[in-house]
Amino acid sequence: MLYNVVVNDWGETTYVPTALGNGLLAAMIVILLVAAVAFVRLRMQAEKAKNADAKRERTDDGGGRLTIRQLVFCAMAIALGTVLSNIKLFHFPTGGSITLLSMLVVCLPGYFFGIGAGLMTGLAYGALQLLIDPYVLYPMQLVMDYFLAFGALGLSGLFSNAKNGLLKGYLVGVLGRYVFTVASGCIFFASYAWEGWGVLPYSLVYNGIYIFAEAGVSIVVIVLAPVKSAIGRIHRLVLE
Repeated sequence: MLYNVVVNDWGETTYVPTALGNGLLAAMIVILLVAAVAFVRLRMQAEKAKNADAKRERTDDGGGRLTIRQLVFCAMAIALGTVLSNIKLFHFPTGGSITLLSMLVVCLPGYFFGIGAGLMTGLAYGALQLLIDPYVLYPMQLVMDYFLAFGALGLSGLFSNAKNGLLKGYLVGVLGRYVFTVASGCIFFASYAWEGWGVLPYSLVYNGIYIFAEAGVSIVVIVLAPVKSAIGRIHRLVLE
């Protein structure tokens, strides 16, 4: 049995993973992290093929050490993102929180290593959130709220080589999460709509409050010169 059916304090029928379910989620996290590093390797091989004569081309042994470094970084990103997600600046009683830069941390692997690694890391982060704090009313809601919404943060990798790529990628990742969260709100949480509000306006505003409030704080942090410098140093460290 992968889950237990539980009635929560609000009278809702929810689905909570069993020990076996949690074990499968943990295995999924490991597989996704390995897949993230595989995407990094593919990207690096493609770049090396384009720059075969570059002096900084690494040996096979160096590539192995780099793979371990990337795996550790992606794992640390989802771990730190999870810790920060529990530092809630504001929490809605019916779900949704303004957290301390958790989305920014989860976007970093995509920015550093590209969209493939970013998506895998985002999915792993969603699996870890489900493992730690599940709130599941319907199977498809689980997919949308945990895997699609958090996986979308990996879209930050679309701008990994662009000027101001972290800022652009972060905005796209946040918008991706917002789209899936709004869709989930419309489909699965219509009964929570405020009196006199339509389902779509309610979901747009409700989810926009906590997602974009955190995004606003993160954008201010991203553009600070010391932070940009620190992220640049970390970027070089994980690639060199």
